[in-house]
Amino acid sequence: MIGLVVWGVLFGALLAYQGFCLLSTGDRWPAMTDLLRVALRSPVGRWVLFGTWLWIGWHLFVRTYRFLPRA
Repeated sequence: MIGLVVWGVLFGALLAYQGFCLLSTGDRWPAMTDLLRVALRSPVGRWVLFGTWLWIGWHLFVRTYRFLPRA
């Protein structure tokens, strides 16, 4: 249960940061979309983001999923 709360707070903080950056008038803080756009320009950045996506998917979904029901 505590893990869900932590992930919810983390996801909420990222969304709040994105909203704050999009609503601010100056370019003082880069939005998450700007950071991802810069990372996706190079092939190395694409591979790093793809590997991160795989790692997060493995740890969130595959490790917690039970393939066979326990008898």
